[in-house]
Amino acid sequence: MSRIGVFVCHCGENIARTVDVESVCGAARDLPGVAHVSDYPFMCSSPGQKLVKQAIRTHNLTGVVVAACSPHMHETTFRGAVAEGGLNPFLCEIANIREQCSWVHTDPAEATAKASEIVEQMVAKVRFDTELQPIEVPVTRRALVVGGGIAGIRSALDIAKAGYSVTLVEREPSLGGNMARLSETFPTLDCSQCILTPLMVEVSHHPNIELLTYSEVEGISGYVGNFNVRIRRKARFVLEDCTGCDDCARACPVATPNDFDMGLSWRKAVYIPFPQAVPAIYTLDTGACVNAELESANGRYRVLACERCSLACAPGVIDYDMRPEILEREVGVVVLATGYKLWDASQAPEYGYGRYPDVVNGLEFERLLSASGPTFGELRRPSDGKVPKSVVFIQCVGSRDPEHGVAYCSRTCCMYTAKHALLYKHKVPDGKAYVFYIDIRAAGKGYEEFINRVMMEDEVLYLRGRVGRVVREGDRMVVYGADTLSGQSVQIDAEMVVLATAMVPAAEESFGRMVRASTDQYGFFQEIHPKLRPVETMTAGVLLAGAAQGPKDIPDTVAQASAAASKALEILAQPVFEREPTVARVNESVCIGCLDCQRVCPYGAIDVVDVTARGTTPAKAVARVNEAMCEGCGICTSVCRSRAIDIAGFDDEQVFAQITAVANPSMPVTEALAARGGAR
Repeated sequence: MSRIGVFVCHCGENIARTVDVESVCGAARDLPGVAHVSDYPFMCSSPGQKLVKQAIRTHNLTGVVVAACSPHMHETTFRGAVAEGGLNPFLCEIANIREQCSWVHTDPAEATAKASEIVEQMVAKVRFDTELQPIEVPVTRRALVVGGGIAGIRSALDIAKAGYSVTLVEREPSLGGNMARLSETFPTLDCSQCILTPLMVEVSHHPNIELLTYSEVEGISGYVGNFNVRIRRKARFVLEDCTGCDDCARACPVATPNDFDMGLSWRKAVYIPFPQAVPAIYTLDTGACVNAELESANGRYRVLACERCSLACAPGVIDYDMRPEILEREVGVVVLATGYKLWDASQAPEYGYGRYPDVVNGLEFERLLSASGPTFGELRRPSDGKVPKSVVFIQCVGSRDPEHGVAYCSRTCCMYTAKHALLYKHKVPDGKAYVFYIDIRAAGKGYEEFINRVMMEDEVLYLRGRVGRVVREGDRMVVYGADTLSGQSVQIDAEMVVLATAMVPAAEESFGRMVRASTDQYGFFQEIHPKLRPVETMTAGVLLAGAAQGPKDIPDTVAQASAAASKALEILAQPVFEREPTVARVNESVCIGCLDCQRVCPYGAIDVVDVTARGTTPAKAVARVNEAMCEGCGICTSVCRSRAIDIAGFDDEQVFAQITAVANPSMPVTEALAARGGAR
């Protein structure tokens, strides 16, 4: 016989302001199987949880319903309290009367009636709940970090310093990511390389870190604690014994645009990306090298039209026969730190980006400011090498523009534009700097003070308004805009224009599908909950760090990278990882082996097995769920034509109990199931 306890939360005024809690309690007392009802202003507090634990023992409860906020918020909290009270935690249900009721209704009578019905549904469900046990998964105590920017570096070091092995994969020849391209960082104006280079070197020397640069993840299979990773290590055509002497580059006859300098300088076909690169090993760019790579029946081979780099290499580390290498690693957790790239400003043709060489984006301007950049820190115009005496900075290019760009704010643009204007004034004291902005967003520590310093001390003119177009006239650009504060149109002659373009995800959509990490509408990886679980994805064991999850500045990126490392360590520190048992289960005696479930499963959690029935019935193929991979999304149940699949904790009896409790309270659940065609 059911003995259910109902606990109704006021949530301060969040619920009680709209819902009559006493009326909800009164209605709950009349429900079948309810043995105890109480309310409390804050059920999630320690006294509130104590009420639940005491009631379980005092009233010998067999199930608990907590009417409060979303289960995303405090289901774990209340399940923990129920377990401490001596009851199986999965005999606790959350009736969401805040997000689904009080927050979306203004009429108290209607909200109270709806809250009572929501409680009634959950009381009906908990009567059919069964005890579930966590799924135990063994853990491989190694982490994979994808991406070698500041986020990946910080996560890898935090995990490695805790004593666990890390494989760090970076697709470029060197660590560093976009941060390595920066000149200085706001608001303290620290040299980017001064901050980053020691960390890069530490990664390369740490005994617990396997560094795989110029490599890409080609496939990930398995599940939390037991991921199998396939990594393609691309051919550098230079052995790791390289001394970095630069003789090969000096001998190379080919020059090609330098992608690290955003195409603003030239490099040789054999190159090191930048002076502080880690590892300090040269890479042969086969796309630029005059030697051709052909394919025959025996495989790929190179036709050597030039061997100058090899002849100049005293250590003899140039190897034209080097081939890509496929590596496989077993890891327990995966940290995605794939970073960002800039929105293509040529999609805003009114600014002339791509047509006028003196219209540049933020990273290109960083390279022109950097001491290791194409002009060695002396600011020069790309078109003619002259020092620009006037620069216009345009913010929100592509950001906050749902019609032509992206709808979101890229968060860093206000600050890095202010930094650019400040550094410009330092390098060209007699120059004039203008900033067109919509709003100034400076929410970080010391950010507002930095903006004020730029405006007041360095005499940078901020103009609130949009720029309509940029037109080249002679050796100058004419910027046509509007000052919305004065209500006047503005026309400025500028020698350079710098566009603060939106940050967009660097990872391709196909990569997200491969790692089974969902993305938002813009392509950034989607976290489970922005406040409570900001670094976790829907795939257990796959974590997020930095701009892979959304636009971030360096402090926020580093903080989230350490948070991701902390969640990784939470898994790696356990010999056995416990997962919630609310996963799909197949009734193999009913399954017809159509495998529609396998085709739609987004997590690859359904396998095919042969089973033999009793007697002489031959073996048949049926679906079987890998409980360690299943996330309990329920898609498989919706396509199962034989109704052979249920989600533990959400079987037919439980779901129909909820439905009939409100739709037809007088009908027993067994009759409702019979009307549908029987239980699974």
